Amino acid sequence: MAKIRPVGDRVVVKPAAKEEVTRSGIVIPDTAKEKPQEGTVISVGSGRLLDNGERATIDIKEGDRVLFAKYGGTEFKLEGEEYLVLKESDILAIIG
Repeated sequence: MAKIRPVGDRVVVKPAAKEEVTRSGIVIPDTAKEKPQEGTVISVGSGRLLDNGERATIDIKEGDRVLFAKYGGTEFKLEGEEYLVLKESDILAIIG
């Protein structure tokens, strides 16, 4: 995989795959699936630039499982894999 390096306070996340079958065994078509709100952090930017010229530290690190805003970020594909670029403020929680 090509190395992805976001800028500023942005984070690259690989969304978790959603289940395609419900507990009762019903298969969910792609058009009816909800967008995932959970994923794994692939890469982290250097931090937001403050007024005094320093960089704010980012609390998130590569490998963290995170919960993010449902419609936040920008989706893109790289080498057949789907990724999401989010601002640090779109990440709601670190899981585990």
